[in-house]
Amino acid sequence: MTHPTRSGGQILVDALQIHGVDTAFGVPGESYLDVLDALHDSGIRFIINRQEGGAAFMADAYGKMTGRPGICFVTRGPGATNASIGVHTAYQDSTPMILFIGQVGSDFIDREAFQEIDYRRMFGQMVKWVAQIDRADRIPEYLARAFQVATSGRPGPVVLALPEDMLTTLAAVADTRRYQPVQASPSTAQMATVRAMLEGAQRPLLLIGGGGWTEPACADLRRFAEINDLPVACAFRFQDLLDNDHPNYAGDVGIGINPVLAQRVREADVIVAIGPRLGEMTTGGYGLLAAPVPQQRLVHVHADAEELGSVYQAELMINSGMPQFAAMLAALEPLNSDAWRASVAAARADLAAWQQQPPIFQDGSAPLDLWQVVQDIDRIAPHDVIITNGAGNYATWAHRFHRYGGMRTQLAPTSGAMGYSVPAGVAAKIIDPARTVITFAGDGEYMMNGQELATAVQYRAGVVVIVFNNGMFGTIRMHQERDYPGRVSGTELHNPDFAALAVAYGGHGEVVTATAQFAPALARALAWADEKQLPALIELRYDGELITPGATLTTIRNTAQAAQAARKGN
Repeated sequence: MTHPTRSGGQILVDALQIHGVDTAFGVPGESYLDVLDALHDSGIRFIINRQEGGAAFMADAYGKMTGRPGICFVTRGPGATNASIGVHTAYQDSTPMILFIGQVGSDFIDREAFQEIDYRRMFGQMVKWVAQIDRADRIPEYLARAFQVATSGRPGPVVLALPEDMLTTLAAVADTRRYQPVQASPSTAQMATVRAMLEGAQRPLLLIGGGGWTEPACADLRRFAEINDLPVACAFRFQDLLDNDHPNYAGDVGIGINPVLAQRVREADVIVAIGPRLGEMTTGGYGLLAAPVPQQRLVHVHADAEELGSVYQAELMINSGMPQFAAMLAALEPLNSDAWRASVAAARADLAAWQQQPPIFQDGSAPLDLWQVVQDIDRIAPHDVIITNGAGNYATWAHRFHRYGGMRTQLAPTSGAMGYSVPAGVAAKIIDPARTVITFAGDGEYMMNGQELATAVQYRAGVVVIVFNNGMFGTIRMHQERDYPGRVSGTELHNPDFAALAVAYGGHGEVVTATAQFAPALARALAWADEKQLPALIELRYDGELITPGATLTTIRNTAQAAQAARKGN
């Protein structure tokens, strides 16, 4: 049935409603005014951001939390380039997302008009599909395909450019059905091979990660691990796929991996990798598993057939969605786990030892114990607290010591994008206001998108932000000291008073400089956020010497200088 005549903008918003969109993020622009007008009466909540990078990060967080495409609207040129960081993150993180970009009018195309960019060329290598809608009567078709592509197979981002004149064109066109994500499933023969490989194993390991997981899929995976006494490790920044208090959880395989767990990965005779791409971070620079043919017998399960075999030639490669594979795993007959049953308790003991207070804090000389900060969070905050972070050494304190409570309690970029933490935290609180949300942000990282605290105030999102202020770009400084010891260049920061800045935005702010101050400050921040429905910020001021749980800048520098001297001596 043909719908009454509508503008392109109205057709687009009607299509968003058909596909179940309830929230969109963005920064307004004159290039898509007709869409803004159609959103006015749509019932779709349009979250106004302070910068397009923050908007795109919020859309990514929405996609991670809901499994549905995060929707983002930006204007042409600068708006699109700002948003590209979130698009790249969604691609590397396998997050469903659709970015709509207002475009110059079709009569100006290819003249390098004001803010004009060819988005097919710009986004070609960082999205699953990019297109420009030149005709209003084809909007329903393009949107149906965009949702289908973003959610089928390996989830990921789609970009659609919207010429300004197309959005005001009137058209009479029928709407489409709602999208239906499509995923492959393993065959019974493949599942029989998985079972046979595990039955013949002495040191098996499950490694889980990637996008496309659901609560039921996580439950199926958990049951399979429990019944068969299998240790489970989570890939880089996918630690929430299994409750970290679960006895089968062995730790995370990523940056700063527990050396004992790394050895367990190397010595495993069968690894069933369910979902992760097995990229650089998860494989320790492609060292934990040799490329292209690993020494371990490897089963690699991934939603994208093109990913399988692209780096690692697994013994068994299975193209499947996570829910489909996990359901068939849970249906397998129990294995004889006598050969490896003890490995679960051993892996758990290794993890417990790894999470003990680091020696750098044991003598009590450090005024602020960052390990204790995390212990206080785990004691005071609910078990299902959502922890968000961006990129930086400060995130290690969460990754190594916090116990994530299960599915959708961790929002962090596998792309290593700085500036993700605050937008993700604000988005999480907007999406699920009943949940407690705590953001870990480095001082340099916070300054990239900290202005989204204004968005939190506007939409009464009571997120608690913890800023780790050590006055430097810590990760880069650490590498600098390793490679160019004693030659500090480009890594020092002069920071504002973060707590005062939070108050200026309309939130609550405190400064913590001593360990004993943190727990009361956190309790006050959580109470403020809950009662006022406004953000709270705790600024941790501490010595930048404490660069990682296992090393100080001085020890890194001295080791590097000694190595340099030894090389010169030879």
